[in-house]
Amino acid sequence: MVLLPGRGEHPGVYARFGRRLASDGYRLLVPAHAVPFPDPLRTSPAAGSSGSITSPVLLFARARAEQDGGGPVVLAGSDLGALLALALAAEVRPDGLLLAGLPGGDAPVRTDDELSARTACPVHRGLLAGDPGFRPGALFEPVPAALAGAAAAARPAVPVLAFHGLADEVAPVGALRELAGRLPSVEAVGVADGRHDVFNDAVHRSVAARTVLWLERLRSGPDRLPSLPPPLLVPLDLHG
Repeated sequence: MVLLPGRGEHPGVYARFGRRLASDGYRLLVPAHAVPFPDPLRTSPAAGSSGSITSPVLLFARARAEQDGGGPVVLAGSDLGALLALALAAEVRPDGLLLAGLPGGDAPVRTDDELSARTACPVHRGLLAGDPGFRPGALFEPVPAALAGAAAAARPAVPVLAFHGLADEVAPVGALRELAGRLPSVEAVGVADGRHDVFNDAVHRSVAARTVLWLERLRSGPDRLPSLPPPLLVPLDLHG
C-alpha cells in the first residue's frame, strides 16, 4: 500500500498504522511529501528542489515492481492525499483505493484546537505536539483548485474503501456522498465519534482491522470473506 499523507503531515505520522498492517503481512509505503508543490498534481520534484521528495507515481511503480506473486497494490490517501489518490488513479492503475477524511472544495472549517480536530487519540495528539516535522495550521489551508478539480473528474473503476469520521469538523460528509454518487464501487464506513484522521484516531485499531479485511477481500475476491465491519465501525448511508 502506498499512502499519501495530508496537510502538515509526513511519513512518520503513519508509523503506527504501518505497524498494524505489517502484523498481517501488508507493507505500507509513504512518500516524503505527497503534495509538496504549488501545483499538487506535479509528480516529480521541480528543478533545484530537495532530492528527498519522493514522487508518488514513482513510489507506486516501485511497489508494483516489488510485489511478489502479483498481489494487490493499493493507493491510499488521507485529507489532501485522498484527493491526490483519486487524481492519480488513472495514471498508476491501483488495484483499489483507500481514502479517509476526503475534503471538499469549499473553504476549510477552522477550529480552535487543531490537534483535537485531527484526532481524539491522546497518544497521537501528544506525538504531533512534540513533532518538529509536523506543520501546525496546515489543516486549515485551502484545498488547491487544480487538485479538487482533478479528483472530481476521476472515475476509477476499482474497489474503494472510504472512511469518514462522524465527528469530523474539517471535511463534511458531502464530498464522500458526491464520490459515492458517481462511483459504483465505493464502500463507505463511518467511524463513530471519529475525527479527521481516522487512521490515527482513538479507534485506530478498528480502522486498521477493517482495512485488513478489505485487503483480504481484494486478494481473495469479494465473495470469499464477510464484509461486516467491527462493532465500532458502522455502514455510512450516503444516499439518504
